[in-house]
Amino acid sequence: MTASVIEIIPSALDRRLAALAAVAVGLTLVEAAIPLPLPGIKPGLANIVTLIVLWRWGWRAAAWVSVLRIIAGALALGTFLTPSFVLSLSGGVASLLVLAWAVYLPRRWFGPVSLSVLAGFAHIAAQLAVANLWLMPHISLVGLLPVFLSAAWLTGVVNGLVVMRLLQQEVS
Repeated sequence: MTASVIEIIPSALDRRLAALAAVAVGLTLVEAAIPLPLPGIKPGLANIVTLIVLWRWGWRAAAWVSVLRIIAGALALGTFLTPSFVLSLSGGVASLLVLAWAVYLPRRWFGPVSLSVLAGFAHIAAQLAVANLWLMPHISLVGLLPVFLSAAWLTGVVNGLVVMRLLQQEVS
C-alpha cells in the first residue's frame, strides 16, 4: 500500500497573512520585554498589524492574524494555557467581536483611530471581567476602571494614528 499525499498550496494572501502574523508575534515579544507602568497595561503594538489587516483584507483575515499571534506569542513566551494566556485570549476575542460589529460603521466617521479605541476598550473590559470573575472574585476591580480605560484610550489613539499613517503611506 502506498501512502497518499495531500498537498496544500497556500495562496499569495495566505503567505501575506502568515508574514503579518509573524510580524505581530515579533511585536508581542518586543512588548513583553518593555517594563510596564502597571500590570496589564501594555501598548498593544501587535494590534497595529491586526488593524491594518482588518482595514485591507477584512475581519476574517484579521481574526486569523490575531488568534495566531495570541497562540504563537504565548507559546514563545511560555505562557500558553496560563492565566496570562486566558487574559490575552479573552481580550483578543472581545476586541475581535467589537471589530466584527464596528467594520459596518460608516468609514467616513469611523476610521482606524476610532476602531483602535473601540478594540482597546473591549480588550481591557474583557480582561478586567475575567480577572474579576475568575482570578480575583473576592476583590472588586471597578476602582481600577478609570486607569485601565484611560490607558486603553491612549494606546488605542496612538496605535490608530500609526495605522492611519501606515495606510496613507501605502496609498502614496
